[in-house]
Amino acid sequence: MEAKTVKESRVIVSQVMQPADANPAGNVHGGTIMKLIDNAAGVVAFRHSRRNSVTASVDQIDFHYPAYIGDLLIIKASLNLVGKTSMEIGARVESENLLTGDTRHIASAYLTFVGLDENHKPCAVPDLIFETEKEKERNRAAQIRRKHRLGVLCEGPKKPEDTEF
Repeated sequence: MEAKTVKESRVIVSQVMQPADANPAGNVHGGTIMKLIDNAAGVVAFRHSRRNSVTASVDQIDFHYPAYIGDLLIIKASLNLVGKTSMEIGARVESENLLTGDTRHIASAYLTFVGLDENHKPCAVPDLIFETEKEKERNRAAQIRRKHRLGVLCEGPKKPEDTEF
């Protein structure tokens, strides 16, 4: 299994937002944006591993601005970190007003995917090659997020079964 560069699996996905994507006020549902992020990240994971890959976790989604009916949403997704079977993918969402050409960064997210073998079990994925300083910087930040996820840097959140209601 040969290592691959970040650019070999990077994707940019675009979609015009329709009335079915929004509430009556014309704001695009956050869930619609989350689905587009998950789809773009899934393509990145699949392209890198060349295997079926599934969402294992979503660390964070930050919404900065709303998107509206008629906006073109542009999702840019790429790998930040590869473990033995897992891959962290960062996604940046921009909206473009097609009438004015104005664009703005409306959301960001970090997702972890796992590559699966023919028996639907986690399997090894190719290593990642970083070619730019920006890619190396993103990898360093992803390593810190991974340590937090695994509870190495802090106690971490309680598991659902440990939470009292």
